[in-house]
Amino acid sequence: SQMEELWRRLTNFFNNAESKITADRYFEICEQMGQEPDPTRIPVDWNDLPIIAQHSVYAFNMLGDRLVADIGYLGKDYTNFKFLLENFGIKKHQKEFVFETLLFLDSRAIEISQKKLKAEYDRIKRKSG
Repeated sequence: SQMEELWRRLTNFFNNAESKITADRYFEICEQMGQEPDPTRIPVDWNDLPIIAQHSVYAFNMLGDRLVADIGYLGKDYTNFKFLLENFGIKKHQKEFVFETLLFLDSRAIEISQKKLKAEYDRIKRKSG
């Protein structure tokens, strides 16, 4: 579906941003290795994302985080969701798309937070054991 394709592209964008792999860097690597670039592996650039996806990421970043000691990140606080939709001029027919994209981004952030917390817990456990 269109939404799954967008989420794939967003995941690609964030994964590559975290590992600092840009499209230019990918082309350099391909050239150095004498390989043809694979269009499906070219890192997604911010400008490759549709405006509605960019607005979804902006809104996600503006929502407050819900954090609990020893548990970590619990997700976003959606109290200001309606305000942000209006602020970004999101049309009525786009609201569900934006909300589902925010939930996708939130679940990804929760998963990353839990992995970091577990790694830290394991590190402390090894150190004290």
